[in-house]
Amino acid sequence: MGAKGDNYKKKIREMSNAWNQTRRMKILAVRPSMTLEYSQWRDQRVNDNIFVSNLETVRSLEEHLQVMHSGIEVIKQDFEKRNLELGRKIEQLEEEKMKLGLDVDNKKLEADKLRKGKNKAE
Repeated sequence: MGAKGDNYKKKIREMSNAWNQTRRMKILAVRPSMTLEYSQWRDQRVNDNIFVSNLETVRSLEEHLQVMHSGIEVIKQDFEKRNLELGRKIEQLEEEKMKLGLDVDNKKLEADKLRKGKNKAE
């Protein structure tokens, strides 16, 4: 099949027909020899790859959403509880800050009085 000539298409067609004929013969020869058990096994194997939901384990959409809703409610309650705790902590820290600020102001006044007292004494 070196060069293309007048018989090129004819030779290709003959080769293709010969190949198709042997393929068809193999199908005819193999098909009847498949046993019923093999055929069932093959069909089952193909069907095993297809997901089929089990109706006992399937939950309705409402049930699924209720589960999600209750989960969200738990998270929301935890968040609110933590938020209240942090709010109380902030209030305590602000009170402490105010008290410390008053203490600092008192110490400054005392220090100023002591300085004025020293300056008058000199």
